[in-house]
Amino acid sequence: MKDATSGKIRLETLYVSRSAVKLINVERQKRLLWWIVRTVLILGISFVILYPILRRISTALKDRADIYNPTVVWIPQTWTLDNFRISYEVMNYFQTLLDTLTLSGAIMIFQTVACLLAGFGFARLKFKGREILFACVIFTIVVPPQTVMVPTYLNFKDFDVFGFMHIVLGSGINLIDTYWPFILTSITASGLKTGLYIYIFRQFFRGLPVEIEEAALVDGASIYQTFLKIMVPNAIPSIVTVMLFSFVWQWNDSYYTSLYLVESKVMSTQLSSLAPNVGLYLSSQTGHTSGQLDPFYASMLVDSGVLLAILPLIVLYIFVQRYFVESVERTGLVG
Repeated sequence: MKDATSGKIRLETLYVSRSAVKLINVERQKRLLWWIVRTVLILGISFVILYPILRRISTALKDRADIYNPTVVWIPQTWTLDNFRISYEVMNYFQTLLDTLTLSGAIMIFQTVACLLAGFGFARLKFKGREILFACVIFTIVVPPQTVMVPTYLNFKDFDVFGFMHIVLGSGINLIDTYWPFILTSITASGLKTGLYIYIFRQFFRGLPVEIEEAALVDGASIYQTFLKIMVPNAIPSIVTVMLFSFVWQWNDSYYTSLYLVESKVMSTQLSSLAPNVGLYLSSQTGHTSGQLDPFYASMLVDSGVLLAILPLIVLYIFVQRYFVESVERTGLVG
């Protein structure tokens, strides 16, 4: 009887062991299948995103003769940096880089400070019309800037503050082709993408515990001290996010820069006029008219100029991408 019982137990144990092995194998197969699917998706999406940049890098490093060589597809037969040199000269790259860094850096600081104050006010301060004003802020996100292009341009073409300029100077001040339109709209939190920045700060401040603010007020801190010493240090993640967004979007903006700047050149306006400028440069060097120029070679120089324009942003991303990812995870963007 005991032998029969022990044999039955051994059979049950063997059956359970085999079932466990099968379950483990199934789980391994599921994990392997998910790893394959995830890898294929990541590689596919990465290729779609990186393909234009990789293609431009390959083209920019080619010699002019490689354009018409059917055996050259990705890897140049003759490596050269001459395309970058020509694009550098056409874009007046060094001066343009300094001007763009100055403008984007200043706008980044002004927008961040102004939107930080506005976001804190909408999140923590109670005043009449708060919800209506915030609805107007959200409305600015969805309204295309082209709808207010004409009044905005005329406002800065003949700028005045409550008629004061006309009284003192007899006419308004022409701020076109200066950085003042960017500065004034940034200080007043009405510039490029400021509605989104205010929303980010508001959501972040609303997520902070009210007890922190109440404890500071009980200890005798004023609303200004609470904001500077309690709220701002806690808002570092959202500040980093907004600063990076502001810098990159201002760097890439071609709408407002084309509207406000005429003679002054920044990176986005140089890119907009790069193709005709390359044509003028080649015409001056060869003596040919624009219709006689090699369009493929001109396109190669344009690709080189595009890479020069995005190079500072790539360098910026390399240094701050870790902080940016951490800040996005902790800011109101994810909840």
